Amino acid sequence: MTVSKIIANRDYAIVSCTPQDTVQKAAQLLADKRIGALPVMAGDAIAGIFSERDLLYCVARDGAAVLESPVGEVMTSPAITIEADTSVLKALSLMTRRRIRHLPVMDGGKMAGFVSIGDLVKYRMDVIESEAQQMREYITTA
Repeated sequence: MTVSKIIANRDYAIVSCTPQDTVQKAAQLLADKRIGALPVMAGDAIAGIFSERDLLYCVARDGAAVLESPVGEVMTSPAITIEADTSVLKALSLMTRRRIRHLPVMDGGKMAGFVSIGDLVKYRMDVIESEAQQMREYITTA
């Protein structure tokens, strides 16, 4: 199954910020929306990703003064992305190898979605549960 299946049923907008937004504003968005990362958008292009890790590292390195800095100075860039037709297992493998928790999903050069490792693991667990249930039904009816 592909990542496009996961993002197809979402009915909410992707929360993002710009490289010019302050670290404080981006941190507030993370807290308000209870999310772990934001795509950093320069128009329709992905400039990078700002995550909880980025926030932690820049505050530890530069202190509270970094909260007034632009996100563009502390974000992770370039962003690692996947195409919408990428399989869930391939996306999980990429996240594990690169030690990342969020991936922008691209379709035709534009961002079509944003997935977390939690989204992908939940999908895999649902598939495994469904297969186990089908196997139980098969065994009891055989």
